[in-house]
Amino acid sequence: MKLRHSKNNIIRPRWCAAVVFCILILATELINPLMADDKTYNSLKMFTDVLEELEKNYVDDVNSEALIHNAIKGMVGNLDPHSSFMPPEAFDELQDDTKGEFSGIGIVITMKDGILTVVSPIEGTPAYKAGIQAGDSIIRIDDKSTKDMELWEAVNMMRGPQNKPVHITVIREGEPAALDFSINRDLIPMESVRSTTLKPGFGYLRITNFRMNTLDDIKTHLGRLEAENKEMKGLIIDLRNNPGGLLDQAVKISDLFLTKGDIVSIKGKQEKNAQVFRASERDDDRKYPVVILINGGSASASEIVAGALQDHSRALILGTTSFGKGSVQTVRPLKDGYGIKYTIARYYTPNGRSIQAKGIEPDLEVEYEIIEEKEKKTSAFDRMVKEKDLKNSLKPEQAQSSEKAKTSPKKQQIVLDTDQLLHDAQVKRALDILISYGVFSNLNGS
Repeated sequence: MKLRHSKNNIIRPRWCAAVVFCILILATELINPLMADDKTYNSLKMFTDVLEELEKNYVDDVNSEALIHNAIKGMVGNLDPHSSFMPPEAFDELQDDTKGEFSGIGIVITMKDGILTVVSPIEGTPAYKAGIQAGDSIIRIDDKSTKDMELWEAVNMMRGPQNKPVHITVIREGEPAALDFSINRDLIPMESVRSTTLKPGFGYLRITNFRMNTLDDIKTHLGRLEAENKEMKGLIIDLRNNPGGLLDQAVKISDLFLTKGDIVSIKGKQEKNAQVFRASERDDDRKYPVVILINGGSASASEIVAGALQDHSRALILGTTSFGKGSVQTVRPLKDGYGIKYTIARYYTPNGRSIQAKGIEPDLEVEYEIIEEKEKKTSAFDRMVKEKDLKNSLKPEQAQSSEKAKTSPKKQQIVLDTDQLLHDAQVKRALDILISYGVFSNLNGS
C-alpha cells in the first residue's frame, strides 16, 4: 500500500508516522529485545519525527513508502560496497551472473569510495574487446551521471537488447581526459575455461570466472592437456581479470591440486556463519609444478584459489597484487519481491590471512606488457649457413603428443593463440620458471 500525503493535511501524516513508528519498535523488540535500549528508541523516534515533518510541511506531496525505502537503501548501502537493498527487478536478476544467459557488455563492477568502478572486464566480451580495463571509473552511462547511482541501476542500464549500443564514459589513471566508449551489447559467453599447450609438456589453463559448471569444465580441459602431454612438466593457471563467482567452485577447484589441509575459512559475528573448507585426503595424481597468474582484476573466488595454493606452497603466484575482495555476502528475500544483500563474514586463507582490502601479493611481481618483436640484425654471423639450410637435410621430428593433439577429434570450442600468449610478458615469465624448474630438478638426477 502506498502512503501518500492526504489533501486535508491534518490527520493522515501523524497517523502514518505513528504506524511506521509502532511497526519499527515492534519489529525491533521481536528481533532482539536487547536492541530496544534508549539510544535505539530515540533514533527510531527521530526517524518518525522527520517522516512526519516531511509529510506535513514539505513543499510537495511526498510518497512515504518511497521515503522509507530510500532510508533503508541508505542504511544498508552505507555498510560496505557489497551490501544493498534491492527492488524486485534487481532481486530477480541477481542469479544472472552465475547461471542463464543475458545480453550486456561483459564487465563486473563495484562501488569504490562512492564511485562506480570496474573490477574487471570478462575476457572475450564487448567491453574486453573495446578496451575497458580493471580500475576504470565509470562516470556516465548513456549521458546519465553515475553519481549516487545504485549498482543494480548501472547493471540494468548496461544490459539490454543484443547489438544495441551503450555509451559509457570512464576516467582512467594516467589518462589526462575522460575516455568515451560506444559498445554494442552481445550475449555474454558462459564458457569460463580455456586451455592450450604452450610447449610440449607445459599446459596453460585460463579461468575467466567461477560459474556453476566451471569445475566440470576444468576437469575436461585438464584431461585434454594431460592426454596431449603424457608427462606434464608444468601448468600455468591464469586468473587475471577473473572477478570471482561461486565459493563452492573455488573450493572444489583448489581441491584438485591439494591433498590435505584447509582451503579457506569463513568467520563472522555469528558462530553459525563460521565455516572451514578442507581439502580431500587422497593420493596426489597431479604432482607437476603450478604457476598462478593474478592481477588487480583477480577478485573473490580467484583470491581464494590463489591464496590456498600459495599458503600450501603448491603454486608460485606471479603478477601483481589482486583486488582484495575477501568478504562473504548472503541474500535474504523480503516482502513484495524486495531483497537485501549484506556481508556476514570474511574469508581467511589457510594461514589465517585476511584477503579483505589487502589482496593476494604475488611471490614474484611481474607487470603486464606485450613483448615486442626485436628487429632481426643481418650481421655476418646471422647469415652463417646452418644445418637446416643444407640440401636434403633431415627435417626435425614432430613430437608424438603434438601429432595426437592435431588429429584428436575432440577440439576446443575456443582456440587460444599460443604465439600471442608467448608475447605476454607474464605468461612468458611463468613458462620460463616452469622450464627452469624442470632443468634444475634434473641436475641432481631427481
